[in-house]
Amino acid sequence: MYAVVGGGIAGLAAAYRLQRHGHDVHVYEASDDVGGLAGLYGTDGDPIERFYHHLSRSEETIVELAEDLGVADRIEWRVGKNAYYVDGTVHPLDTPWEILAYPELSLYDTFRLAMLTQEIDVRGGIPSTDTYEDLTDFEDVPVREFLLDHTTRGVYEGFFEPLLEAKFGDRVADVSAAWLLGRIKFRGERDLLRGEVLGYFDGSVGVLLEALIDAIDRENVTTNARVTEVGFADAADAADAADAVDAADADADGTDDDSARGPARTITVETPDGPTTTEVDGIIVATMPNVLEDLTGYRCDIDFQGAVCALLTLEEPLTDTYWLNIGEEAPFGALIEHTNFVPPDRYGGEHLLYVASYVQSPEESNWTDDDEALTDRWLEGIADLFPDFSQATVRDVRISRNPRAAPVYERGYLDMVIPYDLATEGLPGVSYAGMASRAQYPERSLNGGIVAGFEAADRIATGASPEPSPTDGA
Repeated sequence: MYAVVGGGIAGLAAAYRLQRHGHDVHVYEASDDVGGLAGLYGTDGDPIERFYHHLSRSEETIVELAEDLGVADRIEWRVGKNAYYVDGTVHPLDTPWEILAYPELSLYDTFRLAMLTQEIDVRGGIPSTDTYEDLTDFEDVPVREFLLDHTTRGVYEGFFEPLLEAKFGDRVADVSAAWLLGRIKFRGERDLLRGEVLGYFDGSVGVLLEALIDAIDRENVTTNARVTEVGFADAADAADAADAVDAADADADGTDDDSARGPARTITVETPDGPTTTEVDGIIVATMPNVLEDLTGYRCDIDFQGAVCALLTLEEPLTDTYWLNIGEEAPFGALIEHTNFVPPDRYGGEHLLYVASYVQSPEESNWTDDDEALTDRWLEGIADLFPDFSQATVRDVRISRNPRAAPVYERGYLDMVIPYDLATEGLPGVSYAGMASRAQYPERSLNGGIVAGFEAADRIATGASPEPSPTDGA
C-alpha cells in the first residue's frame, strides 16, 4: 500500500493515478476536509471556494481528468471581465478599444504592452516571435529590468508596477522575468471582442473533488489524520538502497545525514483515536515542503507568501466586472466579484465578492489583525474606493488565511524545485507532488497540482524513471 500525505488536489490526483496503475493507496489529510486551498464554503445555493479559483484554457490536464471522471460537462467557459481601478475610476480592459482608452498608457505604451502579451519582441524594429519561447532564458532576469527593456517605462509604471507590488510586496526585486512570461502564456487566450475566456465548474471545484474521492473510494481517504513520522528500512537489509546511499552523499543537497537508510517502510499517523503505525510500499508527500522537511529532513529553500481572502456576501453587486486590480493605495490587492462571472442565482441570489491580499511577512497587519479588525479595515477600504458603497449591504463576511498560499517565483527558482522522486536525494521510497514541484512553475494552479500528482505516481509505476533536469518541461 502506498500512502499519500495530503488530501489536496495533488494528493487526490496522485492517489487516483496510482490506483489506475494497479496499486493500493490511502490518502491521509491532516485537516477535517479534503481540498486544501480549494476547500469550500456553503451558500444559499452551490458551494464556493474559500480562495477564488478559475481555469485558463491552457489547463488541459484538469480537463482531461474531468473527462475521465465523467464531469467534463460541468466545466463552463465564460468571459471573465477584467478592469483596473485608477484615480477613482474603474477602467475596463477587455476589448482593444477599452485598452486603447486606458488613460495611464500612451498609444505607444499600449502597442508595446500588446506586443508583449502576444509574445512578440519588437525591440530593434524587427518583430520576433521566438524570443520568449524558452522561459529559462529569463530565469535570472529581474522582472523590473525585463519590463523596462522589453516594453517602456510607461508600461512598467502605469500598468505592471502596482500589480507586482500588490502580489509580491517588497519582494518584487527578487522576482524572475520567467514568472511573468509564464503567466502571460498561462493566461493568454482572449476573445478579441469580449475579453479573457476562463473556466469554472458548475457547482464549484468540489464537483471534481467529489468525483476523485468516489473514484479513489472514500474508504481510502482519511481526514483528521496527520502523518507525524516516516520510518525507513535499515539499508543493510535493503538490497536496493545502495544507489540511494551514494546519491545521499552530501548534506548540502538538502537531506539529513542519515545516508545509510533504506526505503521508506512505515508511517505513523496521529488521529483523534491516537497514533498508529502502518507498513507502506512508499509514500507521496503532496503538501507544502515544510511538511516534507518535518518528515524526512529534506530542506527546500523556496520562499512562500501567505494569503488572506475574505468572501463578502452582498445584497447588491459592487461593480460589473469580475477581476478588479487596484492601481492605488488600498489595504488589499484585488477585488474579485465572483457573481459577475458565475450568475448569482447559482447562490440563491447572493452577490459574492472576494477581497484578497498576499502577505509577505507574518508581521503585516493583514495577517496579524483578527477577523473583526480586518473586516472593519477592508470595508473602509472598499468605501474609500467606492463612496456609494454602504456597509449595510454586507450580509456576511468569511475570512480564510493560509501562510503558504503561493511560492515567490524569485530568480534561480528552478534550482530549488523538489524532485518528484526523492531517491536521488537519499530518500528512497519517497516521492513529492506538492506546491514546490516542477509542475507548479511558472505559475501555481489546480492543473499544476494534478500534473504533479500524476508525475509522482507515474514514476512509481514505471520504476522511478530518471528525473528530468530543472530546465526540462513538467
